[in-house]
Amino acid sequence: MSLPPITVYRAAEGLIAQRSEDCFRLAEPHLDTLFQQEIPAHWLHEQLAKATPTLRPKTLLAPIGSQEVWAAGVTYLRSRDARMEESKDAGGGTFYDRVYDAARPEIFFKATPHRVVGTGASMRLRADAKWNVPEPELTLAINTRGAIFGYTIGNDLSSRDIEGENPLYLPQAKVWSQCCALGPGLVVRDTLPCDTEIHIHIWRAGAPVFSGQTALAQMKRTLSELAEWLMRDNHFPAGCYLLTGTGTVPPNDFTLASGDEMRITITGLGTLSNTIA
Repeated sequence: MSLPPITVYRAAEGLIAQRSEDCFRLAEPHLDTLFQQEIPAHWLHEQLAKATPTLRPKTLLAPIGSQEVWAAGVTYLRSRDARMEESKDAGGGTFYDRVYDAARPEIFFKATPHRVVGTGASMRLRADAKWNVPEPELTLAINTRGAIFGYTIGNDLSSRDIEGENPLYLPQAKVWSQCCALGPGLVVRDTLPCDTEIHIHIWRAGAPVFSGQTALAQMKRTLSELAEWLMRDNHFPAGCYLLTGTGTVPPNDFTLASGDEMRITITGLGTLSNTIA
């Protein structure tokens, strides 16, 4: 029998778990402990039996402890097309075309915990980039044994002009301070249905400037396939997060600006809201 979903929030008060409408403060203060369990969902339900009732925290931190954040790319057809467009002048388009059809997916390092912000916090643009976009992504929580046990929302902020100039610049186009957002919480639950939708809305000076949506059914690869490739010859003593790629890409004439507000909503996981500092 499947267990009901539980959302784990990280706040200044500690770890808060929400089941249905009820919230509880967990005795265990470290999120790493959840990732280190053989079956995190069972452990979490056991913890709720001895947890203290509380209110849902108003200010949320990123649901991350010592986990590394990795990412998969070109997992949606729209993402492949966008990468080919941004890199065509540098002759890199064929790289993205080939990886979309290859057995081995594109997987790269995204962020350490100190580069990750939570919902309501500000993200940063690279000062040396001119074409910056958000990438709304379903994010997998993977325990130390390589099993997917939960989900959150991720924003993989990217500098498309740097990546497009040369594929070897990918780390610089992906990794910098406040380049990644996760939240609002970590939802521990069974597998998400394939019709789960991902929506993004961007506002500038209070007016909408972009909106888009996709669904998990549009992914070329399965979630378990991506997790399995990440775990090959890799060990994560505190577990890890894996961003699973984007299927919603703003048009080529769009770039983020200071003050922009981004809201990413995934069915069943909530809404991740961030502004550009």
